[in-house]
Amino acid sequence: MYRQDCDAAFVPYERLIKEMADTAVVSDSFDPNLYDKYNVKRGLRNTDGTGVLVGLTSIGDVRGYILEENDKVPVEGKLLYRGISIDKLVDGAARGKRFGFEETAYLLITGRLPNSEQLSEFTELLDDMRKLPDGFAEDMIMKAPSNNIMNKLARCTLASYSYDSNPDDLSYENVLKQCIRLIAQFPTMTAYAYQARNHYYKDKSLYIHNPSKGLSTSENFFQMLRPDSRYTQLEAETLDLALMIHAEHGGGNNSSFTVHVVTSTGTDTYSAMAAAIGALKGPKHGGANLKVMDMMNDIKAHIPSTSDRDAIRDYLIKILNKEAYDRTGLIYGIGHAVYTISDPRAVLLHRKAEELASALGGEWEKELEFYNTVEELAPEAFDEFKNSTKMMCANVDFYSGLVYTMLNIPKELFTPIFTISRIAGWSAHRLEELAVSSRIIRPSYKHVGRKQSYEDLPERE
Repeated sequence: MYRQDCDAAFVPYERLIKEMADTAVVSDSFDPNLYDKYNVKRGLRNTDGTGVLVGLTSIGDVRGYILEENDKVPVEGKLLYRGISIDKLVDGAARGKRFGFEETAYLLITGRLPNSEQLSEFTELLDDMRKLPDGFAEDMIMKAPSNNIMNKLARCTLASYSYDSNPDDLSYENVLKQCIRLIAQFPTMTAYAYQARNHYYKDKSLYIHNPSKGLSTSENFFQMLRPDSRYTQLEAETLDLALMIHAEHGGGNNSSFTVHVVTSTGTDTYSAMAAAIGALKGPKHGGANLKVMDMMNDIKAHIPSTSDRDAIRDYLIKILNKEAYDRTGLIYGIGHAVYTISDPRAVLLHRKAEELASALGGEWEKELEFYNTVEELAPEAFDEFKNSTKMMCANVDFYSGLVYTMLNIPKELFTPIFTISRIAGWSAHRLEELAVSSRIIRPSYKHVGRKQSYEDLPERE
């Protein structure tokens, strides 16, 4: 494969590559005290941990504290989609015995909840859009499979530009059409990319199922993913919940901000969404639930029993002290930049995890109890280690990986599922940026590099 040939081509130049890397590391290093000197908002965050205000949005709102006399006062977490609590959206769909992701997408894009006729028509529209263009799966997925589904999804998104008869038209209606098509096709692209990976990298049988009309997004994903296309109602409901709670999280999260930044340049929809996929792929963003799963497995491997609270607490202290797991000092899945007392997404997902564990029985109930124990003890360990009273709660990543595993979804699909959901929020943010802003987003960087004189080539060492 080209990948192997490309790597081999660097072998004769290993000395040069190392020399260039070593030089670059020195050139790119500077005194970290300069950040304070120039009042740099590292990570676009203020000194009190709040985000730097860089824009306005009417799409999503995240609340975890209130400010009283410049002090942050913790409150129960709230996540609002167009002013409506995510709890209300989830409970409303459940009471109506319907899947909720489709109306969530409609709400995020239009700013209004659809009535019965609008929801039915929008669902039919997604149905009509799910199938990939002729030749797309073969040419863009099967002929160049990837071991990473997120990279393949980004490639598929960029490739969609070539299948669009009017890809650079930035009119509101045309961009809306492009976004709806991507919302519909992301599950199909993801399922096919996974099947191609399994076939070409794992030597397994290749299963390609066409999307079926009349099914929700979560149902369609399961029927395209599984060899026998079978799934239970509870499985489909649980995945639908995951799609609803991951669909949007305000304009300040990294990938949605990426959509705003790239959209502000005037580029096409496919370029903006591919950039957002690249942002979400990172383990500090969409890939965080994989770190949680890995950490939890590491804890289990180093304690006598998952019910031994003292052993769990001692090991969490070791993790914080950078003596255990990946030695970063982080307890993954605990704490959030905004949420303090609770993360509403984690609360909803935990409730569904309890339902799943009860239905599956056996070891799953024991596993969920282990997660509950870590969630309870982690803030205490943090308080003891840091000598701090900071409010900390489990975030959505703490339980999402566990829930996906209970649904028998491979870990390679954890972050892609996040993408299938978040494309709805990204679409809303792209449309908003086009509607209300005409300026390119361009922050400032202070140059602190050293000055040097130019030397003619024969005089250089």
